[in-house]
Amino acid sequence: MKWRVIELHENDAFFHMAMDEAVSEAVAQNKSPPTIRFWTWKPSAVSIGYFQSLKDEVDDSKTKELGVDIVRRRTGGGAVYHDNLGEITYSIIAPENMFPKNIIESYKEICGYLINAFDSLGIKSEFRPINDIIVNGKKISGNAQTRRNKILLQHGTILYTVDWEKMFSMLKVGKEKMSDKVMQHVKDLVTSVKDVNPDITQKQLFEALKNSFTQGKEFETGSWTEEELTRAKQLAEEKYSTKEWNYKK
Repeated sequence: MKWRVIELHENDAFFHMAMDEAVSEAVAQNKSPPTIRFWTWKPSAVSIGYFQSLKDEVDDSKTKELGVDIVRRRTGGGAVYHDNLGEITYSIIAPENMFPKNIIESYKEICGYLINAFDSLGIKSEFRPINDIIVNGKKISGNAQTRRNKILLQHGTILYTVDWEKMFSMLKVGKEKMSDKVMQHVKDLVTSVKDVNPDITQKQLFEALKNSFTQGKEFETGSWTEEELTRAKQLAEEKYSTKEWNYKK
């Protein structure tokens, strides 16, 4: 089966979550091919997992002050700060029968694309179940997956660089959220491409990811259909940007 690859593009958090859902619907209806896309968040955003409480996880007064969006994902997991210049995010959307039925095995396969990309950049990494990639014992990529209507959606972030203070100012990590102790603890657990090798550019990272995700696949570079765009705009407006969705827990 031929894949569609959508190269690095940027949009706001609501559109990105909406597009993941719109493409999932289109693939389920056999209107679109399995799709891989790479993207960045503009403006920067905080995403929370489907099962989380926004008020418990995010200082929404601080996000407003900084012009940072907040969106609830369809996937589980924790709250994540997505810096406009600090990461590349991917989504892979395909019939679930194209991947292992076992959740961890499917994570391992898709995260393997990331590991190969890092290898090509001279960065040694490994898969840490259920869904993380680590370098030198520190997390460099977090991933999340959902399966609905026989469609697998997995998206994940690859940290290019980290703005620690900005991240800590918005995420609620307990009463000591801005303490040096807490910040140092997280720095001991998380790393980025620039931390490992400052000479790697974001463009090089994207090219490595694209080459790895498409290796061994028949694919063509494409774009959204009009139907997907229309549906994504509708979902962004009526669902992902609403208080009803984002503050529902």
